[in-house]
Amino acid sequence: MTALITGSFAYDNILAFDGFFEESLIKEKLNDLSISFLCQDMKKNYGGCAGNIIYNCNGIGAKSTCLGTLGKDGYDYLNWFKSIGIDTRFLKILDDCYSAQAFIMTDNNSNQITSFYPGAMQYSHTIKIPKDDIELGLVSPDGKEGMLMHTQEFIDHKIPFIFDPGQGMPMFTRDELLLMSLNAKYIVMNSYEYELFRKKTSLDFNHFVNENKVFIITNGDKGSDIYTRKENFHIKSVKVADAVDPTGCGDAYRAGIIYGILNKMTWDKIGILSANLGALKVEHHGTQNHNFDKIKSLL
Repeated sequence: MTALITGSFAYDNILAFDGFFEESLIKEKLNDLSISFLCQDMKKNYGGCAGNIIYNCNGIGAKSTCLGTLGKDGYDYLNWFKSIGIDTRFLKILDDCYSAQAFIMTDNNSNQITSFYPGAMQYSHTIKIPKDDIELGLVSPDGKEGMLMHTQEFIDHKIPFIFDPGQGMPMFTRDELLLMSLNAKYIVMNSYEYELFRKKTSLDFNHFVNENKVFIITNGDKGSDIYTRKENFHIKSVKVADAVDPTGCGDAYRAGIIYGILNKMTWDKIGILSANLGALKVEHHGTQNHNFDKIKSLL
């Protein structure tokens, strides 16, 4: 089985603030905000939701390919993927704009402030998904038109897919969210996204589980919950020796889901693998810098 991962490919500019955001914010002055955080360290990494997910899939041997757009500065990213054996046939370079860029500032409590420039990501709808040899899809955060179009293509081609709205959730109307979620076979989001989803759709996970879908809610160091029609699983978080960078741990978790579905693992084992992938990522700076030796015993 082969999975097709659709979503964003971006450069992550990660800045470390040696302090706590809350100490610099005055609650009574938030409507008149003018503030600068001095960051002593900055790293530029390959990122984007789909980019991070395919990196992790490639590292654990999940048979997968990816689809999305990069800008005129994206050739370096393309060459990086080629150098580690990732299939780039469905990555498109657009020479009239820059690649998506994230500027992620993290404080000593792992709180984050992010600015994001979508760039080429806004044109992901210019690429159609392939009709053949794809047995599982994933719709992850991307340009709005692209997410809607790729969802409809998965539906039309009768390809079961994972719906992972992520930070793209606020872009969609209730009807659009229902189109994507009610047609997905698997739904995954973090606890904050789930509350927003429930507020916008007036539906909770029980509605989807009763429709024989799998609903997964992650909750950071509190673990994750996997709801299925037959059984529910609470997956404990994995303790890490040194949590250095939370960016991309959710994407690593999703790669575990893909691997587990492709290899017909039970949902408790899928959850354990996914949690370990997320923990492995947290121990490393950047989203595509970790190796997978510690994970191989779970595969």
